[in-house]
Amino acid sequence: MSAAPPKPTVTEREARQVAEAARQQEWRKPSFAKELFLGRFRLDLIHPHPMPTDEATQRGEEFLAKLRDFVETKVDGARIEREARIPDDVVDGLKELGAFGMKIDTKYGGLGLGQVYYNKALTLVGSASPAIGVLLSAHQSIGVPQPLKLFGSPEQKERFLPRCARTDISAFLLTEPDVGSDPARLATTAVPDGDDYVLDGVKLWTTNGVVADLLVVMARVPKSEGHKGGITAFVVETNSPGITVENRNAFMGLRGIENGVTRFHQVRVPAAHRIGPEGTGLKIALTTLNTGRLSLPASCVAAGKWCLKIAREWSAAREQWGKPIAHHEAVGSKISFIAATTFALEAVTDLASQMADEDRNDIRIEGALAKLYASEMGWLIADELVQIRGGRGFETADSLRARGERGVPAEQVLRDLRINRIFEGSTEIMHLLIAREAVDAHLSVAGDLIDPEKSLQDKAKAGANAGVFYAKWLPKLIAGQGQLPYTYGEFKQGVDLSGHLRYVERTARKLARSTFYGMSRWQGRMETKQGFLGRIVDIGAELFAMSAACVRAEHLRARGEHGREAYQLADAFCRQSRLRVEELFGRLWSNTDDLDRKVVKGVMSGTYEWLEQGIVDPSDDGGVWIADATPGPSTHENVHRPIR
Repeated sequence: MSAAPPKPTVTEREARQVAEAARQQEWRKPSFAKELFLGRFRLDLIHPHPMPTDEATQRGEEFLAKLRDFVETKVDGARIEREARIPDDVVDGLKELGAFGMKIDTKYGGLGLGQVYYNKALTLVGSASPAIGVLLSAHQSIGVPQPLKLFGSPEQKERFLPRCARTDISAFLLTEPDVGSDPARLATTAVPDGDDYVLDGVKLWTTNGVVADLLVVMARVPKSEGHKGGITAFVVETNSPGITVENRNAFMGLRGIENGVTRFHQVRVPAAHRIGPEGTGLKIALTTLNTGRLSLPASCVAAGKWCLKIAREWSAAREQWGKPIAHHEAVGSKISFIAATTFALEAVTDLASQMADEDRNDIRIEGALAKLYASEMGWLIADELVQIRGGRGFETADSLRARGERGVPAEQVLRDLRINRIFEGSTEIMHLLIAREAVDAHLSVAGDLIDPEKSLQDKAKAGANAGVFYAKWLPKLIAGQGQLPYTYGEFKQGVDLSGHLRYVERTARKLARSTFYGMSRWQGRMETKQGFLGRIVDIGAELFAMSAACVRAEHLRARGEHGREAYQLADAFCRQSRLRVEELFGRLWSNTDDLDRKVVKGVMSGTYEWLEQGIVDPSDDGGVWIADATPGPSTHENVHRPIR
């Protein structure tokens, strides 16, 4: 057996090539969001609103009733926050309910729920304790069940899925101390040795890793005779010799999660536990996340609903200057934002989830937009609640309770939600990921034209192809249904939402034109214009949310479920969203991006170091920025704590 190779050193271009190779290349199914970025408003792809089958609804509602009873009687969120741990009896109770097997097929002992009811369950349990929501979602959304469901062999499914459904907790291990969003630098290795692979390396931020029984591990297989090599996925038993959980990490929020540092030293993993062929690990991870990311919007919906409830109750009870604070415009506007945005977040989450269940659309962009938008707006909702509560919003629930007031954990919700802007792709990475998918049609016809390494012959061919594509595409961006005054008339029911849909149609074409102008202006440098690309994506996210909100309002009206009120909330949200969209368009071309780059150069060169004077630094003196992750035996106590 050969020694583990040194940590890979990669250039920026090589890193991009690794990410591009892992990206799903084809578009075999329609995508509402992809069409939206191309300036085509395909309302027919989301309206009428898709619905679960009667059987799926019955099965889902029956489980939600059991889960509600459990969380109301067995879950003490304040205790989990105080002790920074989910009690073992709560975990055991969730196992007995089948909550760890919600998305696992019934033939493997799971509940067989679809994404819609899975997310409703996460919303419910996450409202009682966000840490429990993370425990369940990390296990099922990105842990062993989902990649095996999509890529596992029949033998792997038979072996592992029944365990995941009822007894075993799983975790997903990709990140390393020196590897975040750049997997090309992945250093953990899996060296072939007979019928096994031998794992060496260190994984960081392993959510569920402290209590997990099974792991999905991403490791680099060296290229050798008979082995293609590359980043590869494995199912690993946590009790295997050589695995040490070296630390249980602590965070500003989600105090009850079991997140750790896991070291592998000469860990033998049977080749039969490899998921898919060698070199397909990143593709498996990214495909898993297409739907896996939808668990985060569910937690944001839970927070939004709770924030709305507290804002309503508190703003009615608290009086200032002779009337309840809700009737002061400065506070009322915040309550309106919370209500309207919560409605939109639930609309986006339910729509994307049902589209995932139907499997007739490619939702890779929709899922990413849902995660991006919900994490950003959920954080703003919680921040507004803290502001509405004033000093009580900054005070802990325990402190409030100790002095005789209702223990409202507003500050905890703010802390708990903050990680969602980083989890499973930070906002900045999501901007780039979505932008890459959004411009895929352009790059497929004109990519060689802006690639500096392509030959003149390749560029000439690309120019001809691009000419044909844009000659057909650009004229369609001039006029559309959004300019006809009576289009989408079925959305005029007392409150008129049809104008908002016409706005979405017109603005989608404007967005597509803006993207084209950016590509024409910067060509090969477009990928460096991250500020521009981020704003393009944010506009698309707002348009998607507006579309989902209108479709949901009409869906509820047609079913006789608070239709008038839903129309009012959708109208308020769309009006608020349109203001944000117009601001984003203005910042596409009028911004401080160039000046910011100059300031950054000055900061990094020490030009402004004088500005840092007059303080003391409370962080550790001399501590390293990134922990050493050199392969080798562990020198730490194993804090692995399986729950049985």
